[in-house]
Order: sequence, then C-alpha cells, then structure tokens
Amino acid sequence: MTIRVLLADDQALVRAGFRVLLERADDIEVVGEARDGDEAVVLARARRPDVVLMDVRMPGCDGLAATRRIVADAGPSGAKVVVLTTFDLDRYLFAALRAGASGFLLKDLEPDALRQAVRTVHAGDALLASRLTRRLISVFADRAGRPPVAPERLAALTGREREVVALVADGLSDREIGDRLAMRPATAKTHVNRAMAKLGARDRAQLVVLAYQSGLAGVPRSE
Repeated sequence: MTIRVLLADDQALVRAGFRVLLERADDIEVVGEARDGDEAVVLARARRPDVVLMDVRMPGCDGLAATRRIVADAGPSGAKVVVLTTFDLDRYLFAALRAGASGFLLKDLEPDALRQAVRTVHAGDALLASRLTRRLISVFADRAGRPPVAPERLAALTGREREVVALVADGLSDREIGDRLAMRPATAKTHVNRAMAKLGARDRAQLVVLAYQSGLAGVPRSE
C-alpha cells in the first residue's frame, strides 16, 4: 500500500526537501504541496491524503487552524495530521493536540525518522513515545480544559482495556504492550482499538490525552 502525503509549508525549499526525502521510499507518495493553511484544506479535500505534514507558522490560515478543519472534514477514518515546527515550545504541542493532530515533530529530525513518522501515523499510532512528550501530554491533560470522559464510557472498558490504555499513555507500542502483558501484538492492538472506540478517541494521540484526563494513565496493572 502506498501512503499518500500532503505537504503544507510556506517555504518552497522546505517542501521540496521533504518531497525528495519522502519519495525515496517506495511506499510513500507526495500528492500535493500547500503554501498556507487555506490551500492545505482545499488540497486535503481534493487529493484525500492519508497523512498531512503541517507547518505551524504560515501566513493567513496557520497550521493549527488548518489542522482543525482537516480533522473535522476527514472524520475518524480520514487524513492524519502531523504538525512539524522549528519551535520547541510547549504551547505548540498543546495547541496541536487540541486541534486533533496525531503527531508533533521538530523539523530537525533525521530523514529516516521522517519517513518512519509517516508510516507510524498512517498505521494509527501516535508520535508520543518520548519521555519529554509524555511529560508534556500530562501537563496538557491538566490544562486542556476539555470536559472529562463520560463515566459510562469509562465503565464500558474492561480491566484489560484499562491496562492497555495506561500502557499506551506510557508510550508503549503494540509489541511492547504484548510483551508486558504476555499477549500477541495483534491482540494488544485489538484491545487498543476497542478502547479507542469506547472512549470516542480518533487515534492513539487522543487516547493518550483521554487517559491522562480520566486518570487511567499510571493505573496499576491487575494480576
């Protein structure tokens, strides 16, 4: 399967560089380039990318506003947005997650890491694995001001699903969750998907936020 990627950045050289790096991979195709947020929204509707790499600071409609519009248009099965920035500031991470982004990266990442980031988000995983990012997500959950998870949704989770959600919030992959809980990675992924459906999470990034907001993050595992 070829992953369709849309690039959104106001600098032509940055877009060109990302295109070259991404299209060196056989499984990634760049289907469009946008110079600002408004153009990104239009192209996302027309080209239907799987992943959008979105700059934060652009003239007119910025990347955060464009992310909100694209996520709203796309729905749960639509394009996933990865926000890219040169600014390592907490407020951009918080704002990106509020807008519905599935990942947040700095532009100084290595080429292989960029390609892998596209694959990771396309697969439904969130780019939230580092210790620093988990700390920021924890702070975000306190600040975000979203309403708490509905009690009936929390009650619908099984004990195993609660364990799995807590491990997702700790940055573990499906394979790592499987190793921790003595189950197959595919079984771990099934638990993750069921928990996402019950909690109304669009992807793993939102699942992490909901885990912190609801108090599921850091809960002890059952024996």
